[in-house]
Amino acid sequence: MTEVPLFATSLAPYNDRLTEAIARVIPTRRFILGPEVEAFEREFADYLGVGHCVGVGNGTDGLTIALRALGIAPGDEVVMPSFTFYATAEAAITAGAKPVFCDIDLDTFCVTVDTVREALTPRTKAIVPVHLFGNPAPVPDLREFGLPILEDAAQAAGASLDGVKAGALGDAAAFSFFPSKNLPCLGDGGAITTDDDDVAERARVLRFHGSKDKSTFIEVGYNSRLDEVQAAALRVLLPELDGWNAKRREAAAAYERVGLGEHVTLPKATDGAQHAYHLYVVRGENLPLGRGYYRVPVHRQPAIASDADLPATEEAARTNVALPMGPELTEDQVRTVVEACASRST
Repeated sequence: MTEVPLFATSLAPYNDRLTEAIARVIPTRRFILGPEVEAFEREFADYLGVGHCVGVGNGTDGLTIALRALGIAPGDEVVMPSFTFYATAEAAITAGAKPVFCDIDLDTFCVTVDTVREALTPRTKAIVPVHLFGNPAPVPDLREFGLPILEDAAQAAGASLDGVKAGALGDAAAFSFFPSKNLPCLGDGGAITTDDDDVAERARVLRFHGSKDKSTFIEVGYNSRLDEVQAAALRVLLPELDGWNAKRREAAAAYERVGLGEHVTLPKATDGAQHAYHLYVVRGENLPLGRGYYRVPVHRQPAIASDADLPATEEAARTNVALPMGPELTEDQVRTVVEACASRST
């Protein structure tokens, strides 16, 4: 049987343009917080429909800095799912907060109003919904709690909910541009997006050692800045994002059309969402093909172990499998994957 790659994507068609963009940076000798970063921040903010984009070193730093920019202080509790990458909780702890884990909806893999409500306490100061695998969490519904909302949009570049882009739904959002993401750079990179002028300004200060002018330090901050080379690459690739995501959705539709749902439980988009399908994650038994994600959810990890009772999280961790996905996935490859699922589910 022909092997199908898990990440069906390639930057090879863009090699010349990426090389030109990098070559544009080198003679300037400006490698940190220069014109390429400024231009990308403006272009990405415009793409999302928000007032500000603040480039940072990676998505994890984006979460940490955004939490602090939102006013989270040591000892504050932050509600988030446990079925997510470890960095979601790690970033909260780095910001001085305590992550409090809530359960998810097993169909969408996202938090809900009900699961968040069960985790709230008088010490809760923020909510961090995760747009897991590219599926937007129901952020507008979470507004009823009156708490700051930080979107973990690391996997959701280009996704939307009721016509609003992920990254423009909450009070702030954090993105990752790791090379496997829907919008990749050529190494580590991330961004914070927000409509709040004060949040954006504090994020800019925190990303640069807590300084506005390199000589006066008003915060204990971080050394976390998107560099010029990565920003130049992102400027080349951002215009391709919507087309890539459209092909991902076509691949997801092909999985359904070819009959994958007869053998596994298919992913379900949040109501009103346009899923970005960073990963195509199904649930099923006895499916050794593909890759299981977050088999040990965060609340079971040794460094952050808690006694939270999260049955849907445990079930998702046990049964999920990521199948091949990407803008270059063909219908023949989809059929190959479905046939493999069929042979292993019988």
